Amino acid sequence: MVTSPPRIAVVVPCYNEALSIQLVIDEFKTCLPEAELFVFDNNSSDDTAGIARRAGATVIPVKLRGKGNVVRRMFADVDADVYVMVDGDATYDLRDIRAHIDQLLAQRLDMLVGCRRDDGSNPQTYRPGHRLGNLMLTGSVAWIFGGSFTDMLSGYRVFSRRYVKSFPAMSHGFETETELTVHALELRMPYAEADIIYRARPEGSTSKLSTLRDGWRILGTILKLFISERPLAFFGLLALLLSLLGLALAIPLLLTYAETGLVPRLPTGVLATGIMMCAGLSLVCGAILHTVTTGRREAKNLAYLAIPAPANR
Repeated sequence: MVTSPPRIAVVVPCYNEALSIQLVIDEFKTCLPEAELFVFDNNSSDDTAGIARRAGATVIPVKLRGKGNVVRRMFADVDADVYVMVDGDATYDLRDIRAHIDQLLAQRLDMLVGCRRDDGSNPQTYRPGHRLGNLMLTGSVAWIFGGSFTDMLSGYRVFSRRYVKSFPAMSHGFETETELTVHALELRMPYAEADIIYRARPEGSTSKLSTLRDGWRILGTILKLFISERPLAFFGLLALLLSLLGLALAIPLLLTYAETGLVPRLPTGVLATGIMMCAGLSLVCGAILHTVTTGRREAKNLAYLAIPAPANR
């Protein structure tokens, strides 16, 4: 049976990238000329959209600020078999993009993540603070959800259609990379990482990242995902901590009562009882939410399974 080649879409989220978007589009035209190019302009105040349009890309405006809002529109508006998502700042070397797509198709992967490797040309390209933050955040996701990702926050990813059309994008900003990673882990999708050269931004171009602000937002997203995707573990841990606190308060009272038959600190006893009741309630909440989460995961998995892999076309 003769099969048609997969339709490849390049989706580029942009906000004020007038100095770099031309370079990104030209590089894709050289390395992947058959792909459709889509630039999603996130309400830029410079001429990003105009430059991208003149360079031959389809420009789609997204008024709501934040990369998560852009990803939601990209996945909803673009129809393809393989999706290549890369930031519009020209920091990712695209020379191996075809090999990455071939790997996705040959291994029937749903996501391939570009693992950034500094090209060594500028010490500020991949700053130590960003490296440390990425290491800590990636490690925390691996501890909670499993998996073997080493660069969870990379802005270079290749997706299958079934990944894209089953992804319920909920985040607003740069925390979307965390959400993308956890989605693959929760549905136990096949994924891989591949090294990619990470370059300095073009001269005059500035990063939109704020190390502390975005780091806290990503940590908040991890916590929210922990609660929503692992409720039994989260509320079970909370119940354990409350139980230990309640016992720490109750044991001295019990010992005193055993010796004297009196409860000299009644308010402490009432507090200990209340804490132990909260621990039990927390465990019950975790069990109920675990059932809800299982149902949600089954629904997402059914949506995922309804879409064939690109290699099966």
